[in-house]
Amino acid sequence: MSLVTIRPAHRDDVPAVVAMVHELAAFEREPQACHLTEKQLETALFGPQPALFAHVAVGEDDTPYGMALWFLNFSTWEGEHGIYLEDLYVRPQHRSTGAGAALVAELARICVERGYQRMDWVMLDWNPAASFYAQLGAEPSRNWVPYRLTGSALGRLAERASAVRR
Repeated sequence: MSLVTIRPAHRDDVPAVVAMVHELAAFEREPQACHLTEKQLETALFGPQPALFAHVAVGEDDTPYGMALWFLNFSTWEGEHGIYLEDLYVRPQHRSTGAGAALVAELARICVERGYQRMDWVMLDWNPAASFYAQLGAEPSRNWVPYRLTGSALGRLAERASAVRR
């Protein structure tokens, strides 16, 4: 088993991270829904006001084979920030090396170090990673149902706000 190192992503890692995001989309059975480009990710991570962060799992040759993309959220009840884990992915040939657990552990370390109270994420209900997360001590949120507003519904709602602002 090779050594797993977790580090913040560098600009040179952007192509590998974008490729892994597309691999994750294919794994989640929606490759056609993933439109992320290298330029978009580079701007999000390294632009003038980055609001997205990335850590990568690398081996001895420093080539990324796992990644975590995350951003800050805020709990009004706790009065503290937290981490929202947008994507966690380890390439299939590197699974069971501890890379996924090491990525999540690094984000947990950041939470504790900065005084954040929680780390959140969602996953598809059929994803076999549920047992992996349970082994880390994570529990599903039983009473909170994620909602999403996109596409034409998002546009229609925005039009309602524009009409009220006049």
